[in-house]
Amino acid sequence: MKIIVSGASGLIGGRLVARLRARGDDVTTLSRSASTVPSVSQWDPLSGPAPIEALAGRDAVVHLAGEPLGQRLTDEVKDRVRRSRVSGTRNLVEGLRATPESERPRVLVSSSGVAYYGPRGDEEVTEEAPAGETFLSKVSLEWEREAAKAAEFGVRVVRMRTGVVLDASGGTLKSLLATYRAGLGGPIAGGAFAVPWIHLDDIVGLYIKAIDDASWSGAYNGTAPEPVTQREFSKALGRALHRPAVVPMPGFALRMALGEMADMVTTGQRAVPRRALDGGYVYAYPQLDAALTAALNPPKEKS
Repeated sequence: MKIIVSGASGLIGGRLVARLRARGDDVTTLSRSASTVPSVSQWDPLSGPAPIEALAGRDAVVHLAGEPLGQRLTDEVKDRVRRSRVSGTRNLVEGLRATPESERPRVLVSSSGVAYYGPRGDEEVTEEAPAGETFLSKVSLEWEREAAKAAEFGVRVVRMRTGVVLDASGGTLKSLLATYRAGLGGPIAGGAFAVPWIHLDDIVGLYIKAIDDASWSGAYNGTAPEPVTQREFSKALGRALHRPAVVPMPGFALRMALGEMADMVTTGQRAVPRRALDGGYVYAYPQLDAALTAALNPPKEKS
């Protein structure tokens, strides 16, 4: 297949591009930076529609570009987060709309997040649950609406609501490792809230399934089948690292450090991937202990 990917330099994008190329797909990427490499096309998501010449002749588009969330949510950052997701996706869809029908990609797989649902307590959250009322919930709702507009002109659209991705090289897990290896890890704000986790290989696998399977469309929870509480996650990470994980971090301390972003860290969703399971996806890492072990001990690349 011929596939084009935005946000290819990120944690998910980098692994996805490698997996697609390993199976023989022709993969090009969209980048803000100019490049002389034939497999890279320049596009700033906020500057205007994605270039027709980059989209034409592709079979699928995977859209992962967006402002990173691991930072204090000041008003300026909120604006960048919203524009990068909402305006950026609108411009991608406008590029698809302008691409001649005979050359237009057949499928758009667009990133979203489980923050779409907002805090849900102990409720099991499937893809049918409504959007929440937090800043990130509202952004996610707008983000998905822009992606869904591609269906108006015949593109199959999959919206992947990604959870906490486990990989030692980036994301949440990487940020926790130094603390836990020092024996200072433990439950956050009581640890009762849910962590909708997923191993990096499985979220990449879900994107590939969404590209390949013509029966997939609409929203999918990009999470493992069994979400855990943060307390359970903390204990499992301690076991994987052979370190104690009993030092609690109170919610107020986290809010002092992260501001409004602490609300995303200390409230969760028991998001379950009902549609992915019903759609035939088989998880490589359905259990947390095995997923953490694999994330912390990735196979060495052959020289």
